[in-house]
This record gives sequence, C-alpha cells and structure tokens, in this order.
Amino acid sequence: MNKAYYLLLGLFLACTCKLAAQPAVGDFKSSQVYLYDAEKRTADGKYRFEIFAPKAKDVNLFAHWIEDNDFGKRLIKMTADRSGENWAVELDSLPSDLLHYSFLVDGISVLDLKNPRVIRDGNGLFSYIIPGGGVGDYYKAQQVPHGTLLQTWYPSKTEHGARRMNIYLPPGYENSKQKYPVLYLLHGMTGDEGAWVELGRLPFIMDKLIAEGKAKPMIVVMPNGHLPNDAAPGYSPKTYAINVPGKDIGSGLMENSFPEIIQYIDGHFRTKKDRANRAIAGLSIGGSHTLFISANYPKTFDYIGLFSAAFKMGKMADLPVYTDFDQHLLTQKKNGYKLYWMGMGKRDFLYQVGVDYRKKLDSIQMPYTYHESEGGHSWSNWRKYMLEFVPLLFKEK
Repeated sequence: MNKAYYLLLGLFLACTCKLAAQPAVGDFKSSQVYLYDAEKRTADGKYRFEIFAPKAKDVNLFAHWIEDNDFGKRLIKMTADRSGENWAVELDSLPSDLLHYSFLVDGISVLDLKNPRVIRDGNGLFSYIIPGGGVGDYYKAQQVPHGTLLQTWYPSKTEHGARRMNIYLPPGYENSKQKYPVLYLLHGMTGDEGAWVELGRLPFIMDKLIAEGKAKPMIVVMPNGHLPNDAAPGYSPKTYAINVPGKDIGSGLMENSFPEIIQYIDGHFRTKKDRANRAIAGLSIGGSHTLFISANYPKTFDYIGLFSAAFKMGKMADLPVYTDFDQHLLTQKKNGYKLYWMGMGKRDFLYQVGVDYRKKLDSIQMPYTYHESEGGHSWSNWRKYMLEFVPLLFKEK
C-alpha cells in the first residue's frame, strides 16, 4: 500500500479517537433516568434530578411547583461531581401532582433535554413529572377506557371567521347513539383552547373519573376565550403568543358570542339540550366569563363552577352584560339552578375579590357552595377543583 493510504488511515483513526473522547449526547444524564415514569427513584427512594452542564459555575433546579413570591425559595441548589460536568440534587419527597420544572444554568433557563415530557404555560415551556400515590394519578394515563379529543373549528358570525376549540368525547361515544350532557370549560388570562387539555389534564381526569363511576359520561367543550385570537399559537397566522392585554378583557365579546358555541355543539354532537344537562365552569378570567355568561343566560345552565374567579378585571365595557349584572343575578336566582360552586386558594391574589363576590351573593340570599383550599392562583388548585366539581354534575334528584 502506498504512503497516501497510510496517511489517510492515520488521519481517520486520529479523528475517530478524538470523537470517541467526547461525551455522546445520548450518554448525558438527566432526571429522566429516574423520573420518566415519575415512580422510579434512586435505590434509597429519593428523587434525583441531573443535568450535564460542563463549564457551568452555578446550577439550580427551578422548582416551579413551589408557590412563593420569593424567587430564591423556588431555586434548589445543585452540586457538580468530580468532573465538574454533571450536576445533581436529590429530594427526599415530592407532592403527588403535575410538577413542572427547569434548570437554571448560570442564570439561563434550560429544559431537561432527556425528559420528553414538555408542557406549555402561556409563553413558557417547562419539563414536568407526575409523582403518583395521590391526585397525580388522575393526571396521567391509566389502564382505563379512553375518550376522544377533537380539535375542531366552528364558524363565528360575531368575529367573522372560524374559531378553534377542543372537545372531549367520553369513552364509547363513537359506537353509541346515546345523547350526553355537556360541560363548557373556560381557561384563564394567558390560556387558550389548549390550556385545560395540557395543563389541566382534562382528558386524563375525565377518563379516570368516568371509569371509577365518580362522574357521568359527558362531553367537555374547551373554546378559545380570547376573541382577538382565533386559536392557540401555531394554529393561526394572526395569533399572538398570548393574549395582548386590553384587547378583549372586559369587552363583553366572549359573553355575547357564547351562544354561537352552544349552537355549534348542539348542532354537531349528540347532546342533551336542556339546562339540566348543561354546565359551565372557568378559572380566573374564565371564572369571570362563567359568572357573567351564566347570569346573562339564566335558563341555559344548571351547574356553574367558579375557580379562583375574577369578578371584574380592568375597565368593563358599557354593555348590558355588565351594567345589568345585578338584575341578571337576581333573575338567575329566581329561575333556580342545581349547583353554584366556588373554589379559592387561601393565598390567591384574587382572594379578597372572592370574599367581596360572596358578600354580594349573600346580600341577595343566593345559594352557593364554597370550597377553600391551600395554595394560590395555580393549576395545582384548579385541577383539584375539577376533581371536586365534576362528580357533582348532572346528578338526578
């Protein structure tokens, strides 16, 4: 063989050895090794988070699930191994819930790249895990019959175009001729039609509650409550990443256009079309939409759910939906309903708003059920409220 051959062979082997000396991406450690199933732990039962971060000087686990206004209390210090490349922290226990987290590497937020579970909350992306042994078991897939999640569009005359919504159909819907009750479920300020599906874990909650016989099979409708946006980010060329403040809050657009949604659902799905088989619920600004919609259409819903509800946010438009609210509330009381349910966390920034709204209801002797929980304005609470609220729906008396 000639010298050129050996020269090329030498270069190839040199390059190969150099490449082999570099750590392969597939070998990088991360919490996914232990937490992909959210039940797997270290040999001594601890939860271990790891990240490969060579040359980093300061690495923290950003525990977004910790509710505290002090940013520092949500950061958990991680330590490097002898190589200075792999950082880790072990926690003795975690609450059973959907827990989203990220890593803060020298001040820069980083996803756990070896954990395929990623969730969007507003504009942010986060890794997440779901420790079991409690309410977390309702937030992940189980060996139970599954419903169907539809992502569809409906025509809107008020907005002169099509709008997107998510619809949950209970297990067995496609193979039956049965008619079902409907829950209309509304999101919060930074949400969209995908919020209750992703962050709220609605399909998993419904599948398990129905399988356990704790909830009646029902259709759940999750529309986009921000009228300037017709769909979640990525599904429309005109969509903002999140709602632009002031565009529609207090505009009356959602409240006045809501009958379009009901008409579409009743026209395209096998629904029970009476008030005894309709419910509406929402969180935060969706709770505000819920209380105004239910009062303005008092013969439409027998079940109302307010989760950390805002009564009024910002300047409200000079429209009957708001200006005549007190009279609408009296009419709603007179017409009657089966359940007016409210949930609020003790540390919620809207806590006093809830106190004032209950005083308004008390002043006109309007019946309601109130549930107060720990924590604040968080999905941890709103998912739990669903576990409380849904089993109460569509009960025959």
